[in-house]
Amino acid sequence: MEPSPRLTVRGLLEEPLMAGARVAPDGADLDRVLSWILPLGEVVGRYDDLAGVAVYVRPEALAANAHAMPAVAARGAAALVVDGALPAAITSWPPGLPVVELDLPVGFAALNRLLAERSLMQEVHVMRYSAHVHSTLAGLLHRGAGLTLLIKEVSSLAQHPAVALDARGQAVAYHGIERTAVREISERLHDSLTGASAAGRGHHDTRVIDVTAGDVHWTCTASTIRLGKRFEGWVVVLASGETPNPHDLAQHAVVTEQATAIIGSEMLRQRSVDEAEERARGDFVQALVHGDFSSRHDMQARAEYHDIDLTSTFAVFVAPGYVENPNVPAGEAAGGLLRLARYAASVLPHPSIRSYVTVIGDVLVVVRSLRYRDARDVEAEITEFAEAVSEDLSRRRGRPVPVAHGAPAVGADQIRESYRQARVALGIGQRMGMSGSVSYYDLRGYGVLELVAETDRSRRFVGDVLGSLRPGSDLYDTLVAYLGSGGNVNAAARELNVHRNTMLSKLDRISRAMAMDVRTPENQFTAWLAVRLELLDRLHTSVEHEINYR
Repeated sequence: MEPSPRLTVRGLLEEPLMAGARVAPDGADLDRVLSWILPLGEVVGRYDDLAGVAVYVRPEALAANAHAMPAVAARGAAALVVDGALPAAITSWPPGLPVVELDLPVGFAALNRLLAERSLMQEVHVMRYSAHVHSTLAGLLHRGAGLTLLIKEVSSLAQHPAVALDARGQAVAYHGIERTAVREISERLHDSLTGASAAGRGHHDTRVIDVTAGDVHWTCTASTIRLGKRFEGWVVVLASGETPNPHDLAQHAVVTEQATAIIGSEMLRQRSVDEAEERARGDFVQALVHGDFSSRHDMQARAEYHDIDLTSTFAVFVAPGYVENPNVPAGEAAGGLLRLARYAASVLPHPSIRSYVTVIGDVLVVVRSLRYRDARDVEAEITEFAEAVSEDLSRRRGRPVPVAHGAPAVGADQIRESYRQARVALGIGQRMGMSGSVSYYDLRGYGVLELVAETDRSRRFVGDVLGSLRPGSDLYDTLVAYLGSGGNVNAAARELNVHRNTMLSKLDRISRAMAMDVRTPENQFTAWLAVRLELLDRLHTSVEHEINYR
């Protein structure tokens, strides 16, 4: 079953009612689609488009309105139907407007009835064919056929190759195309569908576009997959060689339009399955970085299910997720961060390397296996990946993003400590405004302080030195900026974007709050030590709380 061809001027001339009709000028385009006919009196004086419309006129009315014919042609009328002999006074016609001269007058009512019957017949054929295509594909969907078999059936119905693209233009299923050509064709399709030529030919969410991949020219009928208001991709039928005739293009449009809902539903189902598996894998990764297993056997069983080799050497990378919009529901924000983590983990791919991702709070976590064993090679590999992830996240977020990492973890048992080090390094890196690769080893000065930061004596020291200054307050941030600039008042004022006199006034207030002059070198060192001990204690408390009470 196929949709019947749409009525054209040529098809109208083949009707018995039009026997003996003549066409002027010679060589006029008779393949224009016809859907309706209107009398000239309803057309003259208006400015709407006349595509697909034939204009009916009697000879005497034509003679009186010959001056209006150029405007009728400019509005895209499919044809001018003259109900009788052409007036002798008219010897030329606007270019591009077929003029049909009837041998015997038939009247507007008869012509109007003829076109109405043909249009209704066409719609019935299209509806029947659409129902046939939909029921065929829906039957496959209900039997759990999957995307591959669905797109194969689309190709069979259209009798041409077919491909399903996701929202990023990646081919998720295809049939009738060589594997080696799929990527290039998909790229060309995506560029054409989203670029300047996206308008193509067609209407609504179905377009006909021309692309060239290699040495092959393809005429592509593409229909947009929408589920609700969400865009999911395209279903495309591809015809190689010469441009298909209007009948074939109409058939391709029906097939792709009916396939969008079915294939979109399968894509949604498959994504739900993938996301469920991703969440389960993410839960396992969280258990790895927190050391949260009931037994060694539990860890090994779950690792085997997720195909994770626990004897590998791993590196743990963490980066801030930066939730952009606080009004986004928590579930949607978490999903966006998880996708961001997956994008980050996909940089610098290698067949022998596996990456596992999760999101903890608003922190992206990537546990990545390492290729090398030599210490220098391992360090270079970790730094290279951290820099690449930082560059990718910075480009996506439009701001510098630090990516922190701890010591390599030899086997799964050391992942927890590597993660703790990475979180501490990230906190220090964010406080210091660092970006790129942030190594816990490079911050080893902090590592020495970390040994004493969480003791009662250290906390008493911090309280005695900082006094009433609290992290996040204006005076505390001013102190940090002043110490970070090496005690340079002008540099600190520029960083905080305040006047030098304002900076001096704040330093006086800070000195009073701390009961010591922070402008002397020895007191600056004491304040520097207190600030860093406070930061390390707070970071350690935060990480331990996350691990023990998540």
